[in-house]
Amino acid sequence: MHRVVVLALDGVIPFELSIPSRVFGIAEGPDGEPLYEVITCTVDGRPVRTTADFSVAVEHGAEALATADTLIIPAAYGAGMIHELGRLTDPLRAALATVRPGTRMVSICVGSYVLAAMGLLDGRPATTHWGHAEHFQRLFPRVRVDPDVLFVDDGDVLTSAGAAAGVDLCLHLVRRDHGSEVTNKVARGCVVPPWREGGQAQYIERPVPAPSTASTAPTRAWALERLHESLPLPELAAHARMSVRTFIRRFREEVGMPPGQWLIRQRVDRARHLLEASDLPVDLIAHQTGFGTTSSLRHHLHAAIGVSPMAYRRTFHTHESPPEHAAELPQVRPGRP
Repeated sequence: MHRVVVLALDGVIPFELSIPSRVFGIAEGPDGEPLYEVITCTVDGRPVRTTADFSVAVEHGAEALATADTLIIPAAYGAGMIHELGRLTDPLRAALATVRPGTRMVSICVGSYVLAAMGLLDGRPATTHWGHAEHFQRLFPRVRVDPDVLFVDDGDVLTSAGAAAGVDLCLHLVRRDHGSEVTNKVARGCVVPPWREGGQAQYIERPVPAPSTASTAPTRAWALERLHESLPLPELAAHARMSVRTFIRRFREEVGMPPGQWLIRQRVDRARHLLEASDLPVDLIAHQTGFGTTSSLRHHLHAAIGVSPMAYRRTFHTHESPPEHAAELPQVRPGRP
């Protein structure tokens, strides 16, 4: 059984701490057997403070870290987690030194600071809560920070944005390990969608538009119903009743990316869904998602997640009925080969 160890640090946020046990704890195989064992530990085995009005007592100390197949570090704001210069404190460094090589390392929200302080994110893509992204980048300039996505999968090291993005990341891990059928069942048990559209750019605080300001949201919804069409930029702008220049500016303000990039992501997401939940030929999927040709679909899918359409289908194909919102798939960065 795959063991997930969750490291609770001083000042841990209770919500983020509870995500792994909830998501992984209800993942089951075809005969109802548990697929993961989840245990929680602290650096010294003692209770730790939380950001709420209570502390958390655990049954395990740092010795549990050496048994982890996956180690998850939830967000914590306790003093002494890392020094101001981005170095681990001595007790935390000693505890993390016991982690076995090859252990899958995961952070939720600002737990990414610990992974960065360990040097695990140097030269690699990563994310963290958007409100800390600038500080995180200044403190760890060698990390390729992407503040817009919900999570980043870089193979053996994964990072998520804040709070509920930890749910997205844990569901992604179940999906990567056991496929869509198991993940969809876990998501239903948690009463959450198995994936969410877009990244955390949509949650970043921005100036509130004047009440008379038009939104691109209706056009985005309209475009999602027509992904099989070409949808050139002038047509999108005309639907929104804006000039092309105004539409691009407003779209960036609301979504955090240009229309063309957003449209490609939605098409890739739709293609991934069809590869998972249908038996349609790849060339037909390419047509229905607006890529037109199999080679175009292959190019964009490989750029997004690093695999070909057939390789993706072999890994994630399920015969379950497609969910109502077929375009809602997570933001993922390709893992290392």
